[in-house]
Order: sequence, then C-alpha cells, then structure tokens
Amino acid sequence: MRNSRLHLPFSLTSLASGTVIVLFVTYIALIAIIMSYAALTIEFSQSVKTDQASVAILEGQYLAALAQITSTNYVAEGYVVPSGELYVKAQSATALR
Repeated sequence: MRNSRLHLPFSLTSLASGTVIVLFVTYIALIAIIMSYAALTIEFSQSVKTDQASVAILEGQYLAALAQITSTNYVAEGYVVPSGELYVKAQSATALR
C-alpha cells in the first residue's frame, strides 16, 4: 500500500514561524510610520502656532501705525490744504487701444 500523505518541501512549523516573523516586521514598520506621522503633525501644529503669533505681532504693529496716522494733526505738522484739485483724463491701461 502506498503512502497517500502529501509531502511538502517545507514543514508547517517553518511556514508558521516565517509568517509570524513577517507579521511582526510589518507591525513594527506600521508603528514607525504612525510615530513619524504623529511627529510631523505635531511639528506642523507648532509651526502654525508660531506663524499665527508672527501675524498677530505684525497686525499689532500695523494697527498701531494706523492709529498714529489717523490721529496725526497734519496742519500742526506743517502740511497745508490743497488750493485746488486737477484731474487728468485717463487712458486705456490695456494694450488694445
């Protein structure tokens, strides 16, 4: 009687241990990807906060300069009111005339 068992060129134990190793390496790689994504997200968030602070400083300087310009008494600074107004006829600003 012939042996009817199927003979594989490798054992099931080596196949299972190889699968476990591949899954473990994949798991470690996914953890590394998630950690790098989290680090980049935190860095981007801090960059946005820094940029918002810079914009707030510039906005404050702009508003202070605007308040100074608005509150300036130009007559006291030596400026005079224009005696007349003259308008120049505008030409077309496009190349097609």
